[in-house]
Amino acid sequence: MANKIRVGMVGITPNRGFSSIAHMPALLALPDFEVVAVCTTKQQSAEAAARHYGAAHAFADPVKLAQHPDVDMVTVCVSVPGHLDPVMAAIEAGKPVYSEWPLGRTTAEAMRMRDAAAAKGVAHAVGLQGRVSPAICYVRDLIAQGHIGQPLSATLFVNAGNWGATIDRAYQTSFANGANLMTITGGHNLDALCFMLGEFRELSAFAVSQRDTIPLEATGEPVPKDVPDQLVVGGILTSGAVISLQVRGGMTRGHEFLCEIHGSEGDISLGATEKTSTQRQELTVSGARGKGTPLAEMPIPDSYRWVPAGVPKGSPYNVAQLYARFAESIRSGAPMHPSFDDAVTRHRMLDAIVAASTTGQKQVLV
Repeated sequence: MANKIRVGMVGITPNRGFSSIAHMPALLALPDFEVVAVCTTKQQSAEAAARHYGAAHAFADPVKLAQHPDVDMVTVCVSVPGHLDPVMAAIEAGKPVYSEWPLGRTTAEAMRMRDAAAAKGVAHAVGLQGRVSPAICYVRDLIAQGHIGQPLSATLFVNAGNWGATIDRAYQTSFANGANLMTITGGHNLDALCFMLGEFRELSAFAVSQRDTIPLEATGEPVPKDVPDQLVVGGILTSGAVISLQVRGGMTRGHEFLCEIHGSEGDISLGATEKTSTQRQELTVSGARGKGTPLAEMPIPDSYRWVPAGVPKGSPYNVAQLYARFAESIRSGAPMHPSFDDAVTRHRMLDAIVAASTTGQKQVLV
């Protein structure tokens, strides 16, 4: 491998999509990486993207990208229904692979990718970048160090601007595609919560669709919809802490985010700084210990930031944190987290949420 890890990106177009606003700025700001190849569905658009970003190679076939000798690692940024083929192509080529979350349309797809990567000995990462958020990592350590004593309860609320009066991507209205309010907003926030506090022992849930059709934002055309626009999950963690999570679709006024963790000796609160997804923004941390002590902001130590100061804030920042960790894993051979294994754990939790909502019965996870 060259001094820089040479990246081939599947699913990158100029000025559109999460790859252009997060992945590309993150990679361009990190000294460990160089983007050498891009892939889109058409050769013409791939060549346009290559010119725009200064990549040496352009492909319309992810297999050819993965097999090219100049590509050391593959990043898959296409929509969820398109993850399987380029991820498997990278694994077959023996290249480390980073896939966006959700890893697959189903748990079975996610397990297929995880098992293939393990059999081939390929390093793998999944875009659950909340796990590398400085604020979330700091809170995880504070809890582990006993800062609030025994965690007793936690409440997490997040607003999801999509899945409301209109939707901008038609494929997100079909449950079969695996990309919806429950899997994306719900999956990211549940993963961050479990990363801080531990996994669920048991849960109950309501995954509710309050609209059978929804207009496309661009055209106003109504399309069928069978995915949730409201999600409520309640449960008990393996530690015994009681958890309540709500993802609200469509509302843009009022609170956007709330996370409060209550312990036997104190409290921690995470606050939003932007009107965007939890894992895509800088969060604030406040805490208090002792009776009658008000919450006060707790500055996040610099040790929780392992990317250069020039990495853009907002959407690129936590993605860059994840890439930096992946570079260390690729070079050292150490296990990577978040990995495809972590993705399968979260996919299985989502299956339990669907089962709880469908049957009305509590689901026991461990």
